[in-house]
Amino acid sequence: MDLNPLIQDVPDWPKPGIVFKDITPLLRDPAGLAMAVEQMANPFRGKQIELVAGAESRGFIFGTAIAQALSAGFVPIRKPRKLPRRVHAIEYELEYGTDRLEVHADAIARGQRVLLVDDLLATGGTMEACCRLMQNLGADLVGITVLIELAFLTGRRKLDQYGELHAVLQYS
Repeated sequence: MDLNPLIQDVPDWPKPGIVFKDITPLLRDPAGLAMAVEQMANPFRGKQIELVAGAESRGFIFGTAIAQALSAGFVPIRKPRKLPRRVHAIEYELEYGTDRLEVHADAIARGQRVLLVDDLLATGGTMEACCRLMQNLGADLVGITVLIELAFLTGRRKLDQYGELHAVLQYS
């Protein structure tokens, strides 16, 4: 099944010159959603993934389904002040300032095998921060899987040191 027709381009959103890749048509299509999850999970079958971690918010959508497909647990990586207990955090640079990601301090035991998940890889800043956060907690980072990679933004280069990177769809 070709998933490309289920990704809708939205020109000039959120600002002029940006072509937003809207995944909501894929999410509402049962066969498309199932295929996306399978294609994101398949390269990591048999790799003893213990936990899948996904960044807020679209990483939650795919992350929990992939965790179920791999018989693994799920760890949410949240925006600041969303988690109720002690957190471990990382600040990272954005185009126009900084942002922060948090995870419960006890979410990952040292040495646990973790797969990171998100819907889209663009410049790689958020995913790189997620990788660093997982490593700071002592995770054995097995790899990264995304639905869409915007290859022309070269975010993959920032992630070479963090294990296998799998993208279901690539746009050049």
